[in-house]
Formats: sequence, C-alpha cells, structure tokens
Amino acid sequence: MSANAVPVITIDGPGGAGKGTVTQLLAQRLGWHLLDSGALYRLTALAASRQGVSLDDEAALVSVATSLDARFEPSEPGQPVRVILDGDDVTAELRTERCGDNASRVAVMQPVRDALLQRQRDFQQAPGLVADGRDMGTVVFPDAPTKIFLTASAEERARRRYRQLKDSGLSVTIDALLDEIRARDERDMNRSAAPLKPAEDAQVIDSTGLSIEEVLDKVMAFAGQA
Repeated sequence: MSANAVPVITIDGPGGAGKGTVTQLLAQRLGWHLLDSGALYRLTALAASRQGVSLDDEAALVSVATSLDARFEPSEPGQPVRVILDGDDVTAELRTERCGDNASRVAVMQPVRDALLQRQRDFQQAPGLVADGRDMGTVVFPDAPTKIFLTASAEERARRRYRQLKDSGLSVTIDALLDEIRARDERDMNRSAAPLKPAEDAQVIDSTGLSIEEVLDKVMAFAGQA
C-alpha cells in the first residue's frame, strides 16, 4: 500500500483541548499508528536547550530539527505516549509549561517547520495514522479523509491543566495558567507560518463539558468507525 493510500485522521486544535488523550485512545482502538506532532516541536526546543542553542537562532534550530534522535513508544492506557530523546525518556519534561512555551516560539519559524514536515509525513504507514497537532489537516496531511478540530474554552483548558499539574505535585494558579494559554493561543493563531485554524473541511468539536469518551465517540462517528 502506498503512503498516499494509507488513511489518516487528523486532530488539530489548541493545547488543553484533549487532543493527546483522544489521539492515543483512537489509535489504540483502531490499531493505527500515532503522531504527536507537537512533541516534535517540543523535542526541537528541548534538544536546542540541551545543546546551548538559542531559540532565536533559526539556522541552528533547523540543524537541531533535522538531526533529532527521537522516537515514540506506546504507554499504559490513559498515559502520554513515551518520548525518547537521545536515549532518555523525556516524556514528563516535554509536558512542562516552559517546554510548551518554547515549542510555540520555535514553531513560528517557517524553516524549522519545513525541516520537520517530511519527518511528520513519514509516519503515514499502514494500516493507518492518527495525527495530533496544530496544522495536521491544513498543511501536513491536507488530503486526509477525516479532519477534526478539537477545541474547548480557555477557562476549561486552564482548569484541566491545573488539575494535571496539581496531581503531579506542582504549585500553580489557574489565573497564571489561563494567561499562558491565552498568550499561546494568540501566538499560534496569528503566526505567519501555518496559523492555528480549522481546515475548511474539518469537523469542529467543542470538548467543553464533554468526557473523553463522548469526544471519542464523536470522532469515531465522523470517521465512519463507530
């Protein structure tokens, strides 16, 4: 089966909307491959930091992006996909607010996006792929037969993130998280390189007030897999 014939379900949307959880559960239910594209940008930012590369040095960041020694590994149900960088499990480090903010800074650079584009497309392998990100349906897999744009209110996303961080023993405030989420949304939606927006043929799902199972059922129905 050629790559172009392999089905893809794209799930785009802002951080905290539930994309990661839904993507992993959907991939497990279908027996398909998974792509966490946001992790590639987080990995680039993290690798740059480890190598002493400035997040303002575009040329150096492109070099970092093209030479990433990274892989994804399955995890326990309900847990994030394990991400390995240079042999180290960096899953928890990638989920910090600082790493997310740094990834958002890196992602505005078109040359960095170009460097990671083919790496993302290489994940399209049989029997199918569920791709999670910001521009999966608009840029990376524009011909995907099923495109989902998963969103939620900024307040709801801040509450979810607050619960996650508190459960991890971290001291945070909802107000600070809300400010960070709004700033990241503004940056992602207004960047010149692949701004965050639904594809024209995407199905928009607002997960505010919905359980993960309810969101998953909606996605499955849109994909014809219910």
